[in-house]
Order: sequence, then C-alpha cells, then structure tokens
Amino acid sequence: MEKPVALGVDIGGSHITAALVDLETRTLLKNSIKRSPVNSQENKEVILSAWCDIINNAFQDIKNGNRNVGIAMPGPFNYKEGISLIKDQEKFKSLYQVNVKEELAKRLDIAIDNIHFINDAAGFLQGEVFAGAAKGNVNVLGLTLGTGLGSSLCLNDKAYDADLWNSPFLDGIAEDYLSTRWFVKRFKQLSGEEVEGVKELVAIVESNHFATMVFMEFGYNLAQFLIPVIKKYKINTVIVGGNIAQSFNAFAPELTATLKGNGIDAEIKISELKEHAALIGAASCCDLSLT
Repeated sequence: MEKPVALGVDIGGSHITAALVDLETRTLLKNSIKRSPVNSQENKEVILSAWCDIINNAFQDIKNGNRNVGIAMPGPFNYKEGISLIKDQEKFKSLYQVNVKEELAKRLDIAIDNIHFINDAAGFLQGEVFAGAAKGNVNVLGLTLGTGLGSSLCLNDKAYDADLWNSPFLDGIAEDYLSTRWFVKRFKQLSGEEVEGVKELVAIVESNHFATMVFMEFGYNLAQFLIPVIKKYKINTVIVGGNIAQSFNAFAPELTATLKGNGIDAEIKISELKEHAALIGAASCCDLSLT
C-alpha cells in the first residue's frame, strides 16, 4: 500500500512554495520543496499559470488520480468553495470573485474534491498542531509576527483564522503595536535614529539602551494583548512564528513576567516548523490516513 502523501502549498503576496508531505510521518519529503516568485499584481492568467507550474513540478511522479493538494491562502477568501474575495489589497485583485478551486482543478486535471484551502495563518498553526510545537496540545493560539499580525486559534484539533489583527488595542489596533513597523517607529521616537527592521535592532540590543527599551515594551504590549485572549479561549499554549519570532529572546523576559504577574501560566513556544508550518498544515487538510 502506498504511503498517504499530499502536496502542501503556501501562497503569499510575492511567492508560491509547494512540497510533498508524508501524512503518516508528518514530515516533508526530502528535496520536494519547489518555490517561485509570483507577481500578485499580474492578471489572472499569469498568476494561475505560475501557480500551476510549481504545483505540477512539485507533484513529481505522482499520477493525477492520486493527487491531493492543500493550499494555505491569505484572506479574505471563501475557503470552502475556493473563491477569492481579495479586492482592497495590493495583491490578487485580478482574482476577485474567481473560483480558484475550479480553475486549478481544470488546469491541473485534479478532482475538485481533492483540492482544499485553509487560511494562511490557520495553516501555520495547523502545521504546528499536526507535526510541530503544539502537537498533542488543545486550545492553542498561533501568532505570526512580521510585517503584519497573523493570528489563529486551534480548538478541538481544527485551526481557523482568529482575525485579531484589527482588534482595538491601546490607541489603535493590535497590528499597530505588534508588527515590524512598530519597532521601527518606536525606536526612532526614542533614539531619533532609523533602522530598517527588527533584525537590525537585535544586532544592537546588547549595547543600545533604546533598543533594549523597545524590546521590553514590545514584550509588555504583547502580554497585554494576549491576556484577554488566553482567558477567553482558555488557551494553554501560544505558538509564535514569523520574522519577529527570531528575536524572541530579546522580548521574552518581559512577556513571560507580565503574563505570570497577571496569573497566566500558558506556555509560550516558538514555531518548530517555521517556514514549513503552513506547507504541512495545508497538506494535513487532506489527511488521507483519517479517511
């Protein structure tokens, strides 16, 4: 009997990545990762053709009848029907109201029921629950911290987009304080100096008092954001991913101290699967071993 294998696909505003996932061992098949830049400003034909090229390439020698694909896709998107609802963002405008599932099924010669979509933030967390840092946990919150704020909840083994980025927070919304642009803005406010991003601040955090202050403030803000969410959903584990997670050690002390000071004992973990989380999470949506 052949091993249950599915293709996981991660679609972003500037790229597509695909890889075969062994659903039995819950790991990526060696050397199966394919990645290509895609201009999301292009027309429908160019975008879909680029996606299909990578997907076909990644499937390698798996025959059409055995092809199953899970796709992590940014929203807004009708994930069940496979229809793009993205229109007011600087990406995929040409796919607005296009039934992407039908288009891919036709172009790839794959049964429409073998194509599954999941929100990209939910895909990240689904991967961590299926095979990573949250494996075996219940009531998990996932955060992807980077240019924006991605959030997802996994309750009863099923992850979904929590859509917390625009939650009212302090003098604005959560994403105003929990993204790369906040670090850049806050450091300039304190020091008068400009940095490109968080990576540059990590490099000077040991020697620059203002950089230290920024990370401490970020840790405190993140804790204040998390406290009501953790209480509401009885979260026992928080998985942190995204580029800002790479600076975890710089903001973790303030984050954990503030949580504990408020009686929160949820475990904070860094993503184990990192950029592979959404691939594995998307592929797990067509977990053939469970059918």
